[in-house]
Amino acid sequence: MSVPLPESNPEALGLDPRPLERLCATIERHIAEGHHPGAQVAVARHGRLALFRSFGRARVSPDVAADARTLFLMYSNTKVVTAAAVWMLVEEGLLRFSDTIAQHVPEFAAHGKDGITVLQLLTHQGGFPSAVVPPEIMADHAAVRHAVCGFTLEWTPGSRVRYHPASAHWTAAVLIEAITGQDFRGFIRSRLLAPLGLADEVFVGLPEAEHGRATDIHDPPVEGRFPPREAENTGAHHLAGIPGGGGYGTARGMAAFYQMLAQGGQLNGVRVLSPRMIEFATRNFTGERIDDYMGLPMCRGIGPHSRGEGPVARGLGTIAHPRTFGHGGVGSSYCWADPTSGVSFAFLSNCRQTEEFHNRRMDVLSTLAHAAILPA
Repeated sequence: MSVPLPESNPEALGLDPRPLERLCATIERHIAEGHHPGAQVAVARHGRLALFRSFGRARVSPDVAADARTLFLMYSNTKVVTAAAVWMLVEEGLLRFSDTIAQHVPEFAAHGKDGITVLQLLTHQGGFPSAVVPPEIMADHAAVRHAVCGFTLEWTPGSRVRYHPASAHWTAAVLIEAITGQDFRGFIRSRLLAPLGLADEVFVGLPEAEHGRATDIHDPPVEGRFPPREAENTGAHHLAGIPGGGGYGTARGMAAFYQMLAQGGQLNGVRVLSPRMIEFATRNFTGERIDDYMGLPMCRGIGPHSRGEGPVARGLGTIAHPRTFGHGGVGSSYCWADPTSGVSFAFLSNCRQTEEFHNRRMDVLSTLAHAAILPA
């Protein structure tokens, strides 16, 4: 099996191995303490892999160890992959960030949504954060489009910043399909992931042949046991490729994806996006405005969020450079890139932990990764 990043070691890539050793020891301790069954972590720099390790169990019953081919549910880390596909359409001249969704999907104008722009949509200013696409229709393209166009506003678009857990990226999926005439999952795979060598590492829509690689996802432990989350641990969920929260990947694959972003849109000599696009899409478009859902400024880009200058950070590490950008997955994961150092990071686990534990854990793990970065 080919891998997306050649292996190296921390010292060769200008990374201090001691914080990375502490990072791995922290993950091992959390598993030993019963916070989650299994995990993966990867750190890369300058197009090479400094660290990639699997920990614990991919599945609890039956007991299956996590290994290098284990795929973890990425939850909202999927949002940046879907957003990158939209960026590609902008680069191809088929879309503008200032376009309204309704210019390309006319029925979307219903219920006062005619003025919502692509930029508002992907910076969580669309105005319909609670809208849902029912699970039973996710495989039906026409039904999904009808559901998305039927979303109703909860507030005036652009007037607030509030995280849209699923609705914005279902809208983005419908937009991709309207412009390309392709299943959004197929477009993401053929145009974005496969050219980067990630077709075996990152999936939005997991084929049946790969279901055996997927971890089960669990709720926090009760009396030492991990309750499985039944809705996520199904073949239908794996296949759906929920564009804002249903992708699967390895930490190595996501560290490679963020290496592409850190390197201005190219990986292993293959360019899928321009440096100017990455610079633009990862800017802070929401300033110090509070995200009502998160309760703090999230410094939203057109897909990822950035560290910013504030004293409090979510997931990216307190000591991160302000330009560091990435995204998390609810209670379980975080992936990011620091374009100033060329470092990318991915942590994936298979328990949807409490936000209190998850936020504290990710601040520690991400800060340890940043602490390893030495001057180039």
